[in-house]
This record gives sequence, structure tokens and C-alpha cells, in this order.
Amino acid sequence: MASDIQLSVHQRGKATTVSTGSRWEPLMGYSRAVKRGNAIAVTGTVGINADGTYPQTLAEQTRRSLAIIEAALGALGSSTSDVIRTRIYMVDITQWQDVAGVHGELFKDIRPATTLVQVAKLIDDAALIEIEADAVVG
Repeated sequence: MASDIQLSVHQRGKATTVSTGSRWEPLMGYSRAVKRGNAIAVTGTVGINADGTYPQTLAEQTRRSLAIIEAALGALGSSTSDVIRTRIYMVDITQWQDVAGVHGELFKDIRPATTLVQVAKLIDDAALIEIEADAVVG
């Protein structure tokens, strides 16, 4: 897990939420991750660095996105071993093998259900990939 990922955990009614301080979270009114009961949903996560820049390659952005997801899960008492589904959105599906390689490194023994689709555009022009994850604890 990357040490530069800043997280804050909040109790919101019956849910526990995690924020990463993304500029989009307060604008859109969402959390990076939400845990209710034993279910955790991690919102779409681009591979943005702490300083607001993006890694240059798709593989590096994928690795960063997964590191942010891993940190959010950890803040909620979970880990990637609890992940049951990932959804991957990318702007150029022809580069799917770069994503598959990084995703496979992390999930090779976990084997969550996974969807990989191409989209026209993500929230930031520099973002090449966005990943969601669902986990069940226990």
C-alpha cells in the first residue's frame, strides 16, 4: 500500500465511510468507500497521485488505482482478499493486457468476478483507467 494515501474514516448513520480527500468527493457528495454490515463498496477510483498528477503509463495508473482501493479497504478493516467483484473502465480497450497484468498480480489467488469495458472518457482527461471494487468481510 502506498504511504502517501491520506484517508479519513467517518461514521454516517449505519454506514462507515472512507474519504481520500479527492476533489470530486465533496462536489458530488460521495465517499471513496462505504461499509454497511459486512458489505463494502469502493467507488470508481482513478490512478491519481497524491499531488494531483497521473502516472504516465496505463499499468502505473492501474497499480495506483488498486493501491488506493487497497488502502480504503484496509481503513474499513478489510483487504483485497475480501474482494468479490471489480469493474474496470478504460479509455482504450486495446491496452487491456497492461491492465490484466497488474490486476492479475494482485488478484491471481483471489479471483473476483471482473468486468472490463471501454468508455469514451473518464472524469479527467489524464485518467486512463477507473476501477471499482465490492468486498464482503467475514
